[in-house]
Amino acid sequence: MVEQSEETRGGTATIERTDTSQSVEAGDHERFAHYVQKEKIMESAMSGEPVIALCGKVWTPGRDPKKFPVCPECKEIYETLMG
Repeated sequence: MVEQSEETRGGTATIERTDTSQSVEAGDHERFAHYVQKEKIMESAMSGEPVIALCGKVWTPGRDPKKFPVCPECKEIYETLMG
């Protein structure tokens, strides 16, 4: 009978991934929470279609906006619109 080493025995193992980088999309160097009409966010969630922020950024929402600072351009446009 041939004795098997730890490496050749059957079983499972957990390999921890140390790479914590995320895929980078265009514009990710400036991650902001953008202003978009609420109903457009809901439509996007249902259809997967991208939305357009007040500043003109086009993207498909998928991240928690509370984790990012507000886009200064969106904020300025919103404040101008609201008087």
